[in-house]
Amino acid sequence: MSDESPLRSGRKSDTGDGASGGAGEPASLQGRAAFLAHWDWQSVVRLNERLCESGRAQHGKNSETHAACKKEWLEGVHIQRTLLETLDWLRSFHRKAPFLFFNGNTFAEIARTLTDAFFTEFPHARRREAASLAAHYVAGVLDQSSVVSGVISLAEKVDFKPGDRVKTLKGSMNGTVLPVLSDGRVKWRADSGVELTSLPESLIRRKKR
Repeated sequence: MSDESPLRSGRKSDTGDGASGGAGEPASLQGRAAFLAHWDWQSVVRLNERLCESGRAQHGKNSETHAACKKEWLEGVHIQRTLLETLDWLRSFHRKAPFLFFNGNTFAEIARTLTDAFFTEFPHARRREAASLAAHYVAGVLDQSSVVSGVISLAEKVDFKPGDRVKTLKGSMNGTVLPVLSDGRVKWRADSGVELTSLPESLIRRKKR
């Protein structure tokens, strides 16, 4: 059943990608909590129904998988997991497809919501980008290493100096920092030659290869 539309912007055994955590992950990704405790199954169903309505698709349950998915959700939603394990668990439901349409969008939207709430200490633009990374991972667009490296970059302290290589949050433009202005804004030259002035939280450091 083809059910996806473009996005708007778990336990280890549940998926081959296995978010088991590691020394390279920031501490914020290693803490455990029942991130989905307030999402009862009916909330998931209502979300899918809204997405189907907005996408002009039929809302309905997949007779082959819905009952098993509901049972797994009710039994597992209160288990404490790391954020990455939680995203893996959501991704596994996308793959099992309990609904007729918009499975990926449904579980990606849940991932977006919980990640946005999780990174409340991030500046708004960075929090929004972290939520987007999580949603695209659950939807199957990104692999796990991209999510981890992306969150690490977003969590870095914003402290640029002239000569630093930087890129925009989505990576669409790269460039070099010129002076950092007295009000904290960063003047930088894109590789295309265009000079720009940006808020520091809208840029991330580009890693040396």
